[in-house]
Amino acid sequence: MSHQVALTVHGPLGPDADPEGSLDGPLDRALAALAAATPPGKGDFAALGAIHFARVFALPGDDELGVPRSLVYMADVDAPVDDHLRRLAALEDGPLAAVLRCWDGYPDTAHARTRWLREHRIPAAATYVHQVGRDLDRVLAEAELRREIDAFLDTHDWADHTDVEVHRAVRAFVDSRDDLVWALAPPAPPETSFRLREAVHAVALPALGLLGLPVLAPVLPLWLVAIRLLETREVPETAPADPAATAQLLALEERAVQNPFTATGRVKAGVVRRTTIAAVLAGLDYACRHVFHREHLAGVRSIHFARWVPIDGGRRLIFASSYDGSQESYMDDFIDRLAWGINAVFGNGEGFPSTRWLLGGGARDEQAFKNYLRRHQLPSVWYSAYPAVTARTVDDDTRLRDGLRRDLDTAGAQDWLARV
Repeated sequence: MSHQVALTVHGPLGPDADPEGSLDGPLDRALAALAAATPPGKGDFAALGAIHFARVFALPGDDELGVPRSLVYMADVDAPVDDHLRRLAALEDGPLAAVLRCWDGYPDTAHARTRWLREHRIPAAATYVHQVGRDLDRVLAEAELRREIDAFLDTHDWADHTDVEVHRAVRAFVDSRDDLVWALAPPAPPETSFRLREAVHAVALPALGLLGLPVLAPVLPLWLVAIRLLETREVPETAPADPAATAQLLALEERAVQNPFTATGRVKAGVVRRTTIAAVLAGLDYACRHVFHREHLAGVRSIHFARWVPIDGGRRLIFASSYDGSQESYMDDFIDRLAWGINAVFGNGEGFPSTRWLLGGGARDEQAFKNYLRRHQLPSVWYSAYPAVTARTVDDDTRLRDGLRRDLDTAGAQDWLARV
């Protein structure tokens, strides 16, 4: 099995693709054509293979920061990421290739394009994967296993059978099928090299923290006071989201059981804010990699993938996620469970609702927080490889497979059947 990689490629636009910052130029027409040719689970993204989710979007420029409008490609892919870059670079025709050609200096040959994509790849400061090591082939195979088990159960009358007997019958059915017998073996873990890197990271970061504790301990109270002083001076945004922009975003949502969220904003100026967000993102990445890497992010189970990507020398941040359900329920989950975590990251962003000591306030002002998100949200052309499957269903599919490898007692069989 492969681990998953949050690939981000960010590049400037060619002058012909975005003449004088026009919002109806070749780039926008190419994005519209790609959106029309990307039904859920199909299109150019699907043909690339090994993609769980992908999106491509125009990133607005910022005159005050001196950065022009640009193009971003993001994909949650199974390793090795170079395989994906080569397949992406090999695209010669079609709507996705037309969008990528809007990048300034995007080469004419596949080999040169692969090198260009590597050079313009930017790292995420933090990434979240719902379950590390569950690659696309496994997700799709376990979903098909569920469908076959459902069909088998529907063809029999089980009224006179106990739950244990039904479970044994399903195991026998799976064992009898050459195309399903793989499910009786445990899934392979991610690559050894990846697991070794993660083990080293899990130990190294806390060790560095302990070594730095004598310096950090006396500085931290002063740092918090500095943040509090900044909070008293900073002015939050108060305007509601633009109705036309909100309508455009709503038109792109709820086309599947999942939705994308893509947003960007400036990081507050100054060494205190820049250092704080860098430290918070490092801690968030550690938590996502070693604590919340099995089916939930601090109790929120509706997120498939998420990433936090600094751009423009850390002066702006992109946040992107793929999640289940409506945006309203998604935001409510975060407000109810993770308001302090949202504040720790986005409280360092310009215009965020006022925080107190970084962790208080902020996202707990529900309407102000929701307005802030809508103001900073961006439309994207988004792809899902399994658009009818929620994160919880993916988890249940895995548990169905796991339950086939052993005999179950009455309680275990009852719980197992409840997932069918």
